[in-house]
Amino acid sequence: MSSQRLTQTQKMLQKLSPQQILLMKLLQIPTMELSSRIKEEIEENPALEEKENDNFDNDKDTDTDFDDDKDFDNDGDFDNDDPLSDFDDYMQDDDDDAAAYKLRANNYSPDDERYEAPISNEESFQDILIQQLGYRNLDERKYKIGTYIIGNLDDSGYLSRPISGIMDDLLFTQNLDVTEDEVMEVLHIIQEFDPAGVGATNLQECLLMQLQRLKEDDEDDVDYTLPIIIIEQYFNEFTKKHYDKIVKKSGISERQFRAALKEILKLNPKPGGAVGSSQRSNYVIPDFTIYNNCGKLELTLNSRNTPELHVNKDYIEMLSDFSKQKNNKSNKEAINFVKNKIESAKWFIEAIKQRHNTLYVTMEAIMNYQKDYFLTGDETKLRPMILKDISEKVGLDISTISRVANSKYVQTAYGTFPLKSFFSESLTNDEGEEVSTREIKKILMDCIEQEDKSKPLTDDVLTQILKEKGYNIARRTIAKYREQLDIPVARLRKEL
Repeated sequence: MSSQRLTQTQKMLQKLSPQQILLMKLLQIPTMELSSRIKEEIEENPALEEKENDNFDNDKDTDTDFDDDKDFDNDGDFDNDDPLSDFDDYMQDDDDDAAAYKLRANNYSPDDERYEAPISNEESFQDILIQQLGYRNLDERKYKIGTYIIGNLDDSGYLSRPISGIMDDLLFTQNLDVTEDEVMEVLHIIQEFDPAGVGATNLQECLLMQLQRLKEDDEDDVDYTLPIIIIEQYFNEFTKKHYDKIVKKSGISERQFRAALKEILKLNPKPGGAVGSSQRSNYVIPDFTIYNNCGKLELTLNSRNTPELHVNKDYIEMLSDFSKQKNNKSNKEAINFVKNKIESAKWFIEAIKQRHNTLYVTMEAIMNYQKDYFLTGDETKLRPMILKDISEKVGLDISTISRVANSKYVQTAYGTFPLKSFFSESLTNDEGEEVSTREIKKILMDCIEQEDKSKPLTDDVLTQILKEKGYNIARRTIAKYREQLDIPVARLRKEL
């Protein structure tokens, strides 16, 4: 009797070498993080050193000076030569004015200052609140509750955690058994702090706290009774901009409602952003810069703060000395250790070089593909472009192009943009031409910016406008693009 047996076989998968893995990881790192990654490698590998650039040759040091053929193939792999050969290319030579390659951008002399992104020393939002907490005459128990509540406020200044959760945390983390009344008492104290609205549990409470503070201050002649009624009783209609319903239900005139709405719109829905800084500001350092030089595009790769690397001479000499000594177990271990460190240093230097090469050729292909846009800044001239288009032009894998495009920025005369923003799908207009979805979004955004805010354009109307312009797009597609642009529906864009 024949028997059936289910067997599972595993196909041979492409094995990635350590060099390839290293290169892929480096490709994903943006410029602002590369310096830290290099310093980390130098700390871990004593065979890797930063070269002192006392003799700097600007003529030989260019951003575009990449050797596409040497030690580099289209698969992003290294050559198969002996990893310990040709160390002169990686070692500092005092008699040579220029190394085999430079990792530093040209256009700068060694006397130029290096600019780093500034770090803000501004007090955090929580620090400012804790200072105000210290001004209150609180016992140690209430002060601990207060500091814990402040630590749980989000960036907008809201307390999104339930009171029961704070009670449990205080018990487990600080061995402080508190009641709900105690937490609420301290929370009410924090809600009296500046800026008004801080410590609220939701938007409605935040706005009401600010209106009550304004009413109590009584520093102007404004009557805040009606704005308070609108937020208290008609908050749902207010958030959905059903202004007609509010006027009808409340029995007030449209003029009274306009005056109340004017005061409500002065309030801050995110009091946490009014003072201090809850976290360090993010600074974008472009990885590339494109210049328009009299109609000719010029590309530079930002590497001014990337040090030039070489293999430590002492380790080369150490390996040579060990090789001359008696061949015993201890000596073999020492040789293997030094050899591995030297190999790792060379691989890392080569990976940095290939990273620069890959970034440059990829960005150059994107620049040439979108040449009309980079010359004019007109988004309607952006061509449909997917990863495969660039992959075919530079002869690299799509995954490599994806790694280059991710987390990278390019500075142009029209602003600094993420690289991935230039990739878009295509649509066909009535004339049979392929257009970028970015072009459609630009037209859509222009229509909404120019609309009458008292009668904003609905998705159906926007669909009709685009059809008249030659773009036959479904209403659901318009809605999708509008959402991608973070533009609310027509009803929420309405203004009185």
